[in-house]
Amino acid sequence: MNTTLKIEPNDNVVVALVGLKKGSSIPIGEKTLILKEDIEAKHKIALHDLNIGDSIYMYGITIGRATQAIPKGSCITVENTIHKINSTIKKGEQWNWKVPNVEQWRKRTFDGYIRKDGQVGTRNVWLFFPLVFCENRNIERLKDIFHKELFVDENVEERALLSSLINKEPNVEIKSRLKKPVFENVEVKFLTHQGGCGGTKEDSESLACLLAGYVNNPNVVGATVLSLGCQHLQISIFETVLKKINPSLDKPVLIFNQQTFGDNDRMMQAIIKDTFRGLQQANLKKRKPVPLSKITLGLECGVSDGFSGISANPLLGCVSDRLVALGGTPILSEFPELCGVEQELVNRCVNPSTAQRFLDLMRTYESSAEQVGSGFDMNPSPGNVKDGLITDAMKSAGAAKKGGSSPVEDVLDYGNYFSKSGLNLLCTPGNDVESTTAMVGSGANIVAFTTGLGTPTGNPIAPVIKVSSNSILANRMADLIDFDAGGIIAMTHSLEELADAFMEELILIASGKKRVRAEQNGQEDFIPWKRGVSL
Repeated sequence: MNTTLKIEPNDNVVVALVGLKKGSSIPIGEKTLILKEDIEAKHKIALHDLNIGDSIYMYGITIGRATQAIPKGSCITVENTIHKINSTIKKGEQWNWKVPNVEQWRKRTFDGYIRKDGQVGTRNVWLFFPLVFCENRNIERLKDIFHKELFVDENVEERALLSSLINKEPNVEIKSRLKKPVFENVEVKFLTHQGGCGGTKEDSESLACLLAGYVNNPNVVGATVLSLGCQHLQISIFETVLKKINPSLDKPVLIFNQQTFGDNDRMMQAIIKDTFRGLQQANLKKRKPVPLSKITLGLECGVSDGFSGISANPLLGCVSDRLVALGGTPILSEFPELCGVEQELVNRCVNPSTAQRFLDLMRTYESSAEQVGSGFDMNPSPGNVKDGLITDAMKSAGAAKKGGSSPVEDVLDYGNYFSKSGLNLLCTPGNDVESTTAMVGSGANIVAFTTGLGTPTGNPIAPVIKVSSNSILANRMADLIDFDAGGIIAMTHSLEELADAFMEELILIASGKKRVRAEQNGQEDFIPWKRGVSL
């Protein structure tokens, strides 16, 4: 088994695939590298003596600069290295993409919910949400009412444990209300947020775009929307944005204004009656076979480690390229984690105007971060650093692998809904949930989420497939992980083999024949990106 990996020929560091001891002799091609210190797995080792100011190369690009002399065979750390990237220029020559062979997948289908606008859902969800945080309590009341009447009792094991502790009686049993679902073909989901008022006009409009995107997402069959009435995010603003996203939207959107009703209980009764009738109609929807081109796949990475960029992320990149070749639509987000790879992405843009839009969004975002005393270089978290992601450029180079190598068809600002098939770039923060929330709001009907350390993140309306970068994590947190990419590190499976296996999983999950861990665990995260200040 190889103990190190050199990713690109011109790299001057290698990745430790296992923990290595000081004094070990490591074969690097025809040469031998003697380690100057113990090296933990996932960390990077200098292949040559590096002087102060020397650039450090990984993935074939600049990912840092030495701040101290780094002897050959030593570890790259936050003490001896800082973030550095090469400057980005305008779009260069036409990008030449080697289209993958996808003949074995062309006639494959998944079972989805076909909407009248041509989009296809992987789930059939009736969604409740408020236009303003003042209605969160009513949303929670409705959640309690609908869950108790439509679904089985939850948290049975935990309640039994607490009851046994309170009563000092071991093994107290609480039986759940197991029953046949009232509606077999529709799910009821609820989301709350802290926006809609008290912030800038731009934030309210941005939230309106996000919520309208959720209504337009093909996984949603209908929605119940609550408004207080006096908030910044007026019903008229929401309706205008929704019509702009989809002028021919043909799904029920029930809107209730509390200040118009006056009596809250009367409004709640009307909500329950009207929504129940909507659910009866939504339950009539059936899955039908559709081509894989109808998959819009959000590409996310969170709580990454030093293996993410060489296993799980390249795996998603391979799947992304296959989807594009089939006519599908991957969405790559997290702009702070594209810092350092801008030139490649600019070159991949289908035209100069798309490339310029990407650069403008990147520069505006980074400038706003710098104005509050931060910057993209501060993106790596303590967990990232501990597991070998020393600089933002290093993290970004690995994160960008999720987008494969296909041309960039379009660049979307936060809240924009996708309109072009093929790879889309979406401006979002690097925050896992904010980014995942945004991709679903831009039309993703399923999300693939890589992780090196483990995270429970899910979404209210779209399945989130959790992909581990290493098998240790997959075994340790099996209740969170759906797919193990660790075979790439262990060299027991090739990238293509795992991509084939992942495609099969994707079809099962998109068809509703398999539920991801986040769905099983009831993990439904929703965090809008608040770009402005509170007023």
